[in-house]
Amino acid sequence: MNRLKQIILAVFIIFSFLFVFSNEPTITAQQSVTEALTGFDDQSNGFTDASTHRENLDAFAETEGIKDGVGPVFNSFSCGECHSNPVIGGSSQITELRAGHFDGQKFIDHPGGSLIQSRAIDPSIVEKVLDGNEVRTLRLSLSILGDGYIEAIDDSVLLDIAKQQPNLSGGKINGQALWVPVEEAPGVMRIGRFGWKSQQASLLSFSGDAYTNEMGITTPLFPIENTSNGKSISKFDPLPDPDEGDNDDIEIFTEFMRATKAPSRDMQLARTSSAQAGEGLFNNMGCVICHVSTFKTLPAAFKINGGTFTIPPAIGDKIIHPYSDFLLHDIGTGDGIVQNAGQETRNKIRTVPLWGLRTRNRFMHDGLSLTVNEAILRHAGEASFVIDKYRALSKKQKQQVLTFLSSL
Repeated sequence: MNRLKQIILAVFIIFSFLFVFSNEPTITAQQSVTEALTGFDDQSNGFTDASTHRENLDAFAETEGIKDGVGPVFNSFSCGECHSNPVIGGSSQITELRAGHFDGQKFIDHPGGSLIQSRAIDPSIVEKVLDGNEVRTLRLSLSILGDGYIEAIDDSVLLDIAKQQPNLSGGKINGQALWVPVEEAPGVMRIGRFGWKSQQASLLSFSGDAYTNEMGITTPLFPIENTSNGKSISKFDPLPDPDEGDNDDIEIFTEFMRATKAPSRDMQLARTSSAQAGEGLFNNMGCVICHVSTFKTLPAAFKINGGTFTIPPAIGDKIIHPYSDFLLHDIGTGDGIVQNAGQETRNKIRTVPLWGLRTRNRFMHDGLSLTVNEAILRHAGEASFVIDKYRALSKKQKQQVLTFLSSL
């Protein structure tokens, strides 16, 4: 009898084990860490298929009109108008204008906000910089190529960089990480990484903000129309707000950006002895403290942006080389604008990513430096001790640094 009980118990244990095992989630091998895809070829990084990526690219580059909601005040008729060099999604020579007033203690927005739109659908509402707003700046359009990978950098990585910089620089460099709202996930905050002031953390928020502020097209995510120097322009607006009844357009733009490849290097130049020596000098001088060369993205299946986006295999566990820390710094070239943080950010600018540098011919946030050497020499403030080292280099060594930068 005892033997029979033992057999029954054994059978029960076996069946229980099989039941539990059959209901466990399937365990798969962890995705290996690989280099992100790069190239200026208008091709998808695998986030979307080739056909979808082409359709999204066309939508990103499509010229829209007043009947589509453009205006009443705006800067451009399409996303591609500002992001097109050397391929759709790249940078351009197009700038936006910002202004305001500094009263000696704090920055005060220009009436209607610091962004001064340069176009309007009626001559009577074209925005102007009004007297008393002596703080003025231009801002170059940035490349969005590879931004899907940047979105997938963990907040903790950027916070750790900010924490370590004073140690690496003897207290001279102290980048500021900003917690900013994720618009598609109310109440959720994340470390900003997009825009000259690191004012956005998610690409959907970035798309919706640009659609409203650069093209004047409102969406449910950003439903409020801009004014003209602070005055309502509702009587000039032919469409009720939001202009778009859904967020489909900005979701398409977001999908396009997430599928772009990262900017590629000129590997033939990068392999030269001059470029390799220049990279060593770049690192030894301390440039790499802010222009951080290498990041790893979060793993596939990880949820970000308040759980609204799950990182796919095409973006997850990827090594990228953006040469930026995505933090705000005062390097003596600040634009004086406070955008979405405290007054201490007034003269701070996000470290511009250097990948794709070889495709640009205007540098710094305002585009007023026309050579890379001029841009380097404009660095001051937190970067003063680094630039002192650059100035002390021999002519040959400086050329090696410039050769390295020309390979990016």
